[in-house]
Amino acid sequence: METPDQFHELFRMQKALNERIGVKTDGMSEEDKTKWILNYCRAMSQEMAELTDSVPWKWWAKYQKFDEQNARVEVVDLFHFLISMAQVLGMSADDVYAAYLKKNEVNFKRQESGYGTKDHDDSRHI
Repeated sequence: METPDQFHELFRMQKALNERIGVKTDGMSEEDKTKWILNYCRAMSQEMAELTDSVPWKWWAKYQKFDEQNARVEVVDLFHFLISMAQVLGMSADDVYAAYLKKNEVNFKRQESGYGTKDHDDSRHI
């Protein structure tokens, strides 16, 4: 049996999960897109807080331990919401991959140039 492309499979699975809970990203109105992008941003903020709580960040508290297993779960939760957000914006796995390649190139160029000033136009082609 052929192994499915993992990135495409994540997008397929997330679409199925979203549709099961009543979120259909195909053909969303601008109002619904705005609502769901905001919902996913809020959810990701909460997941980031939960990820932060997985590491001993309270320098004054000696009882804390690094919970690597929970940190991994929180990272996966972030992927759920990030993929959902991409789908709301009409992005497929291929779209995200292509944009990632272009943005990665921009980031490398920024590092090569010392990234001394912000160029608001260097990412417009993505």
